[in-house]
Amino acid sequence: MVDGTLPIERQPRPLRYLFLDLNSYFASVEQQECPELRGRPVAVVPVMADSSFVIAASYEAKRYGVKCGTMIGDAKRMCPDIAIVKGRHPLYSGYHHRVLEVVEKVLPIDEVCSIDEVRFRLLGSESSPEVATELAKEVKRRIRAEVGDCMSCSVGIAPNAFLAKIATEIQKPDGLVVLEARDLPHRLHSLKLTDFTGINRRMAARLNAAGIFTSEQLCAAKREELFHAFGSVVGERWWYLLRGFELGAETHDRKTLGHSHVLPPDLRHDRGCRDVLVRLLGKASARLRKEGLWTAAMAVSVGGIRRGWHAKTKLPPTQDSVTLVDAFLRLWQERDFDGPRSVGVTFYDLRETGEFTPSLFDPTEERSKLSHAIDGVNQKFGKNKVFLASVDRAKDTAEERIAFNKTWLFSEGKGDNEWVDTFRGASRDANA
Repeated sequence: MVDGTLPIERQPRPLRYLFLDLNSYFASVEQQECPELRGRPVAVVPVMADSSFVIAASYEAKRYGVKCGTMIGDAKRMCPDIAIVKGRHPLYSGYHHRVLEVVEKVLPIDEVCSIDEVRFRLLGSESSPEVATELAKEVKRRIRAEVGDCMSCSVGIAPNAFLAKIATEIQKPDGLVVLEARDLPHRLHSLKLTDFTGINRRMAARLNAAGIFTSEQLCAAKREELFHAFGSVVGERWWYLLRGFELGAETHDRKTLGHSHVLPPDLRHDRGCRDVLVRLLGKASARLRKEGLWTAAMAVSVGGIRRGWHAKTKLPPTQDSVTLVDAFLRLWQERDFDGPRSVGVTFYDLRETGEFTPSLFDPTEERSKLSHAIDGVNQKFGKNKVFLASVDRAKDTAEERIAFNKTWLFSEGKGDNEWVDTFRGASRDANA
């Protein structure tokens, strides 16, 4: 909190947060599981096609310039010896849960921020630089000893959670950086603007337009200058955060739910797109029902190499698969794309059960009961024991994957997302 009775530079800002960022997480898990990959450049990919892209790269691959988002064909040219590995998301989720078990032996977890990021709150004597540093070393030691010696991490310690996360960017891999109040904000000057959480290329361009091109200029800007640069009170929050003050957390309501999928080469045609989109609709609507949500708007898209297509429609609030597929097939009649490579479906205007009055003339409520019954059968007897006939050709595509800020895998039925537990020698649910 900010104390208005003291000059800003004299206000107390003790160390309050320890932030853990697992280095090159997906690639590190693959190297841990497969000894033959250790020490080699590794790229984890969604599909084995040169036109797809890298979703994680080992540090050996990063030395050749391969990074997240690099096209697979380009990665092979940049690093001819690179090992291309198809992502195994249940495995990554399983390792995630193992990491949580291990680190909580050292400190209680304050928040699981993503599949490879965990935040801890420092209390009492833990706020001293010496104790906080020892705790960080113990977290790193236990991960290597109890999860795997390929599993390195960077740890940041700072007066607020924002800076603790930023501190992990200062030294990678296997870093440990402490940002005390006396280090702020000058210790941040070495970073690029895009190293700061919340500044992507578009926001960086906006800051450039306001005359801010470096981190030093960002840190030196006055509160009112940051307000205008960011275009909102967010800029003022940044002024305080950069100086180590702890502000109340911002809250964000759930606005959308959806799935996307990079098409394998054999499905990159009109019929393949339609079948996989129907599959994604069934998967996303099952998530709606699991979370007690209804959607009143839906968008579908096809990403094309030469031309993409996007369509959106409003709906009476629904959560059943049949209604959503019917709406999609009406949109599909107007499709116009060329060279399809990916597909996606997104539900908007989400509402919880009880937040609306169902129409007396719309069958979606009764259909929802049927969909819930099908979900129950699949959870009891196995994924895809019962499914819509229209999804038959694509029912085994679009497996569940870890997305940004996601730490779990949605299960569509008994046995879904199981993995071989390296630590215990048995098959386990990735979310257990």
